[in-house]
Amino acid sequence: MSLEEHPKPQESTLQAERDGQPGWRRTLYVMWIAELICIVGFSFVMPFIPFYIRELGVTDERLVPIWAGILVTAPGLMFAVFSPIWGIVADRYGRKLMVERAMFGGAVLLALMGTAKNVYQLLALRLVQGAITGTVAASIALVSSVTPLSRLGYSLGLMQTAVFAGNTVGPWLGGITADHYGYRIPFYIAGGLLFLGGWLVLVGARERFSRPSVEMVKANGSLGEVANHRGFPTMLAVVFFINLGGTIVAPIFPLFVESLVAVKAMVASTTGLVIAISGLMAAVSAGVIGRISDRIGYKKVLVGCTLFSGIFCIPQAIAQSVGQLLGIRALFGLVAGGTGPAVNALVGKITPRNSYGRAYGLVTSVGAVGGAIGPLIGGLVASWLGLRPPFIIMGVALIVVSVVVAFRVKER
Repeated sequence: MSLEEHPKPQESTLQAERDGQPGWRRTLYVMWIAELICIVGFSFVMPFIPFYIRELGVTDERLVPIWAGILVTAPGLMFAVFSPIWGIVADRYGRKLMVERAMFGGAVLLALMGTAKNVYQLLALRLVQGAITGTVAASIALVSSVTPLSRLGYSLGLMQTAVFAGNTVGPWLGGITADHYGYRIPFYIAGGLLFLGGWLVLVGARERFSRPSVEMVKANGSLGEVANHRGFPTMLAVVFFINLGGTIVAPIFPLFVESLVAVKAMVASTTGLVIAISGLMAAVSAGVIGRISDRIGYKKVLVGCTLFSGIFCIPQAIAQSVGQLLGIRALFGLVAGGTGPAVNALVGKITPRNSYGRAYGLVTSVGAVGGAIGPLIGGLVASWLGLRPPFIIMGVALIVVSVVVAFRVKER
């Protein structure tokens, strides 16, 4: 047998980098279904959080948006602390294990939220949720590690459609359930959905993971060295401000919808429908934009998506009816769908695969800090100035991000 029939180790490594792992398509599709189910579960309870706060004993209407902001912020702060830690664990013990941890842990915590006796217990459970969960980051790290680099935009775009599709179906079904059965039953259903997602990953996803030696762990670099990788600090700043701007209206959105509806008894399901519209349009666009970004470049897509997301956010502040808000949210979702895939693909292109767990852990951590600060800002601004100014602040923030990406991000 000739020497040519035995590829050198370096050539084999490069081939694996290009081609990904065998069976990557099966893992991608299993992860898509599992993540879709889990996002449905997480978003199942979002349309009525402010109303659940009232049921738990907060009667001062000025405190409701503040508490809503705190409850949305709390998981993000804990997530920011624990996400890099889970990233290190993922690089050393496998990414599939981290997906299972996030999904099964989230199942237990969401079910327990339905038993909360007061807002403080709910806050404690939300804090633990931030420390334990993180299904999106864990799933992206797993999918990125098995996918060929040439199909990274497609795969991450497809995963983003699961997130957006889940955020489409979840709030709508959760709102309907809350209107008919109260605010506690949806938490139990959400927990069951996350358990189902975790089970699918357990039996269906495949990962060829070899635990690295001590020498290899040292050679791969520390968390700080990954953070200082060329171009990575800029991406961290971009992720921070995208998440900060994109979550400003999260805690007060149900209250804003409530101010527009005529029949208050159906406000939870109406809120879910409005959220579902933007999620549906984002789900439709994410896969398409993911494919396009593989061809024209991720930076161009990210600039365009953040710019027009900001532009379509501002008019929501002047909406006078649910119908007007639905139309604007549809346009907003259509352009926002490409933001996540573009960001994740850029991170995947500038970092080596053996650092994906730490890289996406850092990205998620920084994004969680931004996502934690945004709702707090929105809740405070709404408490002082009303429910409309947060939409303007959110729009301006996203437009500024598009300018930063255009001039500071370098795509290699």
